[in-house]
Amino acid sequence: MENTVLTKYNQLLKRSTGHYKAFLYDCDGTLADNMPLHALTYIQVAKDKGITITGEIIDEFAGLPVPAVVQEINKRYNCDMDPEEFAEIRLELYHDEYINRLTPVEHVVEHLKAHVGKVRIAVVSGGTRDAIEKTLSVLGIADLVETLVCAGETGRGKPYPDPFLAAAEKLGIDPKDCLVFEDGDPGVQSAIAAGMDWVRIDQLG
Repeated sequence: MENTVLTKYNQLLKRSTGHYKAFLYDCDGTLADNMPLHALTYIQVAKDKGITITGEIIDEFAGLPVPAVVQEINKRYNCDMDPEEFAEIRLELYHDEYINRLTPVEHVVEHLKAHVGKVRIAVVSGGTRDAIEKTLSVLGIADLVETLVCAGETGRGKPYPDPFLAAAEKLGIDPKDCLVFEDGDPGVQSAIAAGMDWVRIDQLG
């Protein structure tokens, strides 16, 4: 690993030692360096509907399900795009033109690989199951993840605790023994609400 990646990897190791019995990873922006690709799809779909947006709002609401992000876009840009329709179009565009271009967040993927068989492993994402399964496959780690919790599979998504609590229940691990790896505020708020410790992988030195 190059020096910067190695430094961040070592910080992750230091932050994840202790009593933890399960590691719960977000996917987009945490395991997969694909947030710029996601932003491009939002921008393209909005453009096709006559709305010009910038990528910052996508980063701001990272971790939320796509329809929820579209609702925020509608508020910010005073428009009325259909959230569900937008999500379907965006997902098709991402699958067809972008997903195979994603790359790993190396220090996080290596961290996951290093702990397989040592702690329980789950991925908890605001993305659809199809998209997350494809992403993990492209990253070459699909077989290393024990369970997935994806958009629409709990009563409420991030920032509520439901997705992380569902993952802990599936793994049979007490929430206090779970450590969450996230790159966005909604995910961190979800982890806190679930009574779990967390690490912001985008704020490592």
